Amino acid sequence: MTDSYKTLAEPATGEYKDRGSKFLGYAYPVSAEAEALAHLSALRKEHFKANHHCFAWRFGPDGQVFRANDDGEPSGTAGRPILARIDAAGLTDVLVVVVRYFGGTLLGTSGLIQAYKETAALTLQQAVIREVVLKTSIVLELDYALLPDLMNALKKLHIEIVKETFQDNARLIVAVRNTEVRSALLALKAALWKTTAQEAVTLPWPPALEVTLPE
Repeated sequence: MTDSYKTLAEPATGEYKDRGSKFLGYAYPVSAEAEALAHLSALRKEHFKANHHCFAWRFGPDGQVFRANDDGEPSGTAGRPILARIDAAGLTDVLVVVVRYFGGTLLGTSGLIQAYKETAALTLQQAVIREVVLKTSIVLELDYALLPDLMNALKKLHIEIVKETFQDNARLIVAVRNTEVRSALLALKAALWKTTAQEAVTLPWPPALEVTLPE
């Protein structure tokens, strides 16, 4: 189960020059194609005199959704090198666009690959990286008599409360890091029964509490 991933905290820019050509890099935290295309469209309008607007993106916690586009440059010389720098940085939910203003001198295949790769790398070096921790939401429904003990246990175990609803019964939604769900729930059960985790393995939840995990 995926536990976390790295992405950008905010947009970043970079610049690279080679034999008269100017390469402007733009990196954005995005999580969907429509959002990425909106940034790309804005850059095409801003840099309408540029020769190429090459890009790559990778989406999803597991990074399985990706695209690389050369925008008229020789095949494989722009989009793929940009994507390679995204992957080298270990990022997902990110779009990198490199805008090229042609300087009059052909760079050749290797020169183009180097230019786009270096621009993407310089741009991502300027970025602030943040870690996104993936959490599982768990519903806790209980009688009010148990609420003080539950709240105390959640506080001691540093379990995040996302939402609280108080009607006929108390209903809490808590969030636990994906890889810690089993251990956190066992610790919570032990705290409510005032016993050890080893002993809690053999015990049910208190009858006044109903625990619901996502399917």
